[in-house]
Amino acid sequence: MKILLLGNQGQVGTELTYTLPLLGTLIKVDRSLVDLTNEQQIRDIIQQIKPDIIVNAAAYTAVDKAESEKKLAEQINTIAPKIIAEEMSKIKGKLIHLSTDYVFDGKSNTPYLETDLTNPLGVYGQSKLAGETNIKENSDNYIIIRTAWVYSTYGKGNFLKTMLKLGKERQQIKVVIDQVGCPTYGEDIAIFINKIITKFGNENNSKRLYHFTNLGVCSWYDFAVNIFNEAQKLGYNLKVKEIVPILTSEYPTPAQRPHYSVLNTRKISEDIDCFPPYWQDSLSKYFLKLT
Repeated sequence: MKILLLGNQGQVGTELTYTLPLLGTLIKVDRSLVDLTNEQQIRDIIQQIKPDIIVNAAAYTAVDKAESEKKLAEQINTIAPKIIAEEMSKIKGKLIHLSTDYVFDGKSNTPYLETDLTNPLGVYGQSKLAGETNIKENSDNYIIIRTAWVYSTYGKGNFLKTMLKLGKERQQIKVVIDQVGCPTYGEDIAIFINKIITKFGNENNSKRLYHFTNLGVCSWYDFAVNIFNEAQKLGYNLKVKEIVPILTSEYPTPAQRPHYSVLNTRKISEDIDCFPPYWQDSLSKYFLKLT
């Protein structure tokens, strides 16, 4: 099996560079080789390699900047998936694409199912949802995986890394308590993608949409408290003494964020007969890997 990975230097993409070679020949492509704003480069690399599977872990993920960089977000999150879907259809390959909880407005009070109505609040979510739609309209062989609150040892900054940085600099940190979701470890996403490919990689004319996160629910405040608890267990040199819960209204941002981002993972768990780990267990695993 020949697998082409886009976005191999991101949080999940880097994790996938360790798991995907277990399944076949992995070809890694980052922005130095393919500019996802360049339609022709995308078409050329796919026709040149002719992969059996593309895993698209590349995305524009700067949620706040997307409000002022709408065109760039759309080029990467909306138009590029369309081009990838078109080219993979030509060679009868499968596209595995990562999407986001931000396709929902967060007004639910129960975990979102794959069939629930989407209603993104900002440019980032809108561009990712439009990318999903483009894949559905231009491919007969895809798996879209929505995930949320991703962290990893790799890639650029994330909430966990930001907290640890602030914890070394400040005695008091204020963290939002009225946004709820589930922290999801990038390594767990990569492991599950391998299981999905093992189960469904050879299917033809198969259209699948899944939600995948770690299990459990917490607020950003809860996540921060657990991060510092784990760091202190391992002897991190932290200055922080107090973590203060605040409301979203006390921390305005350019992009509006969903207050409830919990995704129901039952469908994927049943289909591959394996449940995701709980988020606290994966957080502990993350820190143990750093020791």
